[in-house]
Amino acid sequence: MKIVSTFIMVLACVFVNAQNINDVLRYSTENIQGTARFQAMGGAFGALGGDLSSLNVNPAGSAVFNYSQFTISGSNFNRSNDAFFGNSTQNTDINSLELNQVGGVFVFKSSTDSPWKKIALAFNYDMVQNFDNEFSVSGNTAQGIDNYFLNFAQGEALGPLRVQQGEFIEEAYLDIGANLGFGAQQAFLGFQAGIIEPTVDDDTNTSYFSNAQYSSVNQQYLQSTTGYNSRFTANFAGQYQDNLYLGASLNFHSVFYDRLTLLDESGYDNDSDVEFTTFDNLLRTEGYGFSFSLGAIAKLNDNVRIGGSYQSPTWYELTDDTSQRINSTLAEPDIDFINFNIVNLFEEYRIKTPGKLTGSVAVVFGKDGLLSFDYGYQDMSQAELRPTADPSFSAENDFIVSELGAVNTFRLGGEFRIDEVSLRAGYRFEESPYESGDIIGDLTGYSGGIGYNFGGSRLDLAVNRTEQDINAFLFDSGINSSAMINRINTNVTLGYTLKF
Repeated sequence: MKIVSTFIMVLACVFVNAQNINDVLRYSTENIQGTARFQAMGGAFGALGGDLSSLNVNPAGSAVFNYSQFTISGSNFNRSNDAFFGNSTQNTDINSLELNQVGGVFVFKSSTDSPWKKIALAFNYDMVQNFDNEFSVSGNTAQGIDNYFLNFAQGEALGPLRVQQGEFIEEAYLDIGANLGFGAQQAFLGFQAGIIEPTVDDDTNTSYFSNAQYSSVNQQYLQSTTGYNSRFTANFAGQYQDNLYLGASLNFHSVFYDRLTLLDESGYDNDSDVEFTTFDNLLRTEGYGFSFSLGAIAKLNDNVRIGGSYQSPTWYELTDDTSQRINSTLAEPDIDFINFNIVNLFEEYRIKTPGKLTGSVAVVFGKDGLLSFDYGYQDMSQAELRPTADPSFSAENDFIVSELGAVNTFRLGGEFRIDEVSLRAGYRFEESPYESGDIIGDLTGYSGGIGYNFGGSRLDLAVNRTEQDINAFLFDSGINSSAMINRINTNVTLGYTLKF
């Protein structure tokens, strides 16, 4: 009897399929939650400033503050997914409670005749993305999991896919991944699980067929993700004379992402040698990133303000580790020793997300309220996996250029004040990052909120709802099966601001 503890091996996978366009989009797309006021007004703060989360849009916004203050915000994130697959629809609904924003700004007013009326230093933490999500599907499909393993196995020599004399099956699994790459490792799993078979029982064989016989199979699939992409911002800004605000920020990202997928497959023909298959995968990504931003806000008169900002690319340094487990009717007896304790640790890789330009205009009606509009432009085709000299990354970058395009974002927000009470509403529209829009649709969001000013402090409440259609592929290679998901995210955020 073997006792197996956690076993980790670094994979020098020159044929890695683990990093692809999905990873690039995951870290290129921002869905900043922000303060309750920021959310309630749709994030349209590029020409307004005066809110800590506005620094994510325009770093000149901190110079608009008249007083030093501290803000903390917490949100309940609700994720509702209607997933259509195999002529049936399943709904999954989850909630998570997070501290999504905390920060402060220190305002220093000039006591001299300097044209610089004041300067501001701000520090702010915001959750850029909350990855907590889940969907499940169940239905019949003509593409079984055997296609996944056949896709990787064709062209791989049979000899290295055998467990060698005196070798444990989990050692062979890790060794193949480290020396032959991710594709050969997946072929090994399919062969050892009895799902695929060599055409000729010879070590030089490179052709395989499926042991599974079916016209359609039933698949039950669950994908659960957790984690976050957070941003810590260090900001400096100043007010020049009466009408111009200039600012710059340094942004430091922290990434943690877990994705668990579970597949159960059954419903094969009566004469099929394979009667059931289970195949589970766990991906964990950790890393950090850096970006900077520059911005300006100008008062054209007492009512109209305009703003412009540049958000640099974000440069991420990331590491992935994966674990897998598999079983079927024909699997080798020791197959269970390949499990989530057997960890493949990939070498560090980098992602460069595209830069972003934002133009803004706001109309302020004295103390009665305001209207604000932001337009953002980001060319997703400029995103890259690095090092670009890696052949697999180079091919995926070419695919990114061909599939992704410019994303235009529109945000509109308004606030109406009645004495100490502020009523707010917002609208957000973001185009699909794909040229066709068939994989990820356009995002539409509506928001509203209320705030009460106590004089030295303020309490704010916001409700923010976004909706988007997504065509989620169950596997990255070999199978084209996908689930059409209508995703509705609803956030309820409560924030408290203290002036000092």
